[in-house]
Amino acid sequence: MNLIKELTWRGLIQDVMPGTEEQLQKEVTTGYIGFDPTSDSLHIGSLVPIILLMHLQKAGHKPIALVGGATGMVGDPSGKSDERNLLNEDQLQKNLDGIKKQLSKFLDFNTSGPVSPVIVNNYDWFKGMSFIEFLRDTGKHITVNYMMAKDSVKKRIEGETGISYTEFAYQLMQGYDFYWLYKNHNCKLQMGGSDQWGNITTGTELIRRKVGGEAFGMTCPLIKKADGGKFGKTEKGNVWLDPEKTSPYEFYQFWLNASDEDSKIWIRIFTFLNKEHLDEIIKEHDGNPGLRTLQKTLAKELTIFVHNEDEYKKAIETTEKLFVNQSAPAESLSIDDLEGMEGVVKFDMAHSLFSGAELLNVLVEAKIFPSKGEARKMIQQGGLSINRNKINDPAFKIGTEILLHNKYLLIQKGKKHHYLLRAV
Repeated sequence: MNLIKELTWRGLIQDVMPGTEEQLQKEVTTGYIGFDPTSDSLHIGSLVPIILLMHLQKAGHKPIALVGGATGMVGDPSGKSDERNLLNEDQLQKNLDGIKKQLSKFLDFNTSGPVSPVIVNNYDWFKGMSFIEFLRDTGKHITVNYMMAKDSVKKRIEGETGISYTEFAYQLMQGYDFYWLYKNHNCKLQMGGSDQWGNITTGTELIRRKVGGEAFGMTCPLIKKADGGKFGKTEKGNVWLDPEKTSPYEFYQFWLNASDEDSKIWIRIFTFLNKEHLDEIIKEHDGNPGLRTLQKTLAKELTIFVHNEDEYKKAIETTEKLFVNQSAPAESLSIDDLEGMEGVVKFDMAHSLFSGAELLNVLVEAKIFPSKGEARKMIQQGGLSINRNKINDPAFKIGTEILLHNKYLLIQKGKKHHYLLRAV
């Protein structure tokens, strides 16, 4: 398998250093990608580097996942317009533990063999290094002119906020990571997003200047949405891989709601389906776009990949209960149906509140709307339903007689947002 050709047709290649393809064809090559521990969970943007490492291994090469315990204390200026808040050691350790656990779901670090994956933490080699030692043995090999020519640095220097020496030094630290892995793991390849190109080439240059070695790098494009929106963002924020932060149902819905244009790009990037199979799916989808074959395949593959088949089935069940069977009265839903709905925001309220309470008060109390004004506007626009019945009167009062099973209210805001209020 030619890794570069495989990644190219999938849309996972932006920049490749000369000689990279030849190196990968010549011998088993160790390659790495760094993961920034700014949270205790990775998000769907992190799936791209994970998938790159998996493709690397499938092509017969050895993947290394580097978790930046040291660089996480400094902050990468690439793609950032402002200085990032630094993490304390306790939060950083929590984040590192969470990321390692998640990476282990995709890469088996307990296997042995020439292409078995490895996970490393750059804090392990930076913690014992003095500042003088770093300046003497590493800093002297890379000029300030070279570092300032990088786009990530240049944009910050030319901007209003500038750049601190801390973040300026980041590319040298990442360059040292590559050098350390080259020296200790014979790692000759670094991969990453296109915003990492400057940091990657600094690493290859440091390896050349310090030990006369040859190393390589390649980047993938940063994922974007066709409508210009930010990939991986919803009204609630990031789409996380942690089911406690983003439920499998919400995760499934993110992919299911992708546009046709985005789906055709994302299904090549985020799945391992072969080209022939993907061409068939796209052809089938184009024949009847209303069936959303492309989105359903994408959502299925990703939900099983990140979570598991059981969670995918639960997401399907919830989707059918909420969307497919809309014509069925809410009274037909059993207690198990209501309680088993994954990804629906659930909120407990005192049973006494449902004895003639004003709907607007309940909606704000349950944090479905931030204010009565916004709730009133949504109701007047016909965007709110209770137990699948459209509510048109902002002065509507809730009585216990409308509670499903004398306990539940199923509220829908707009087309996609569902809430289950429980009277306790």
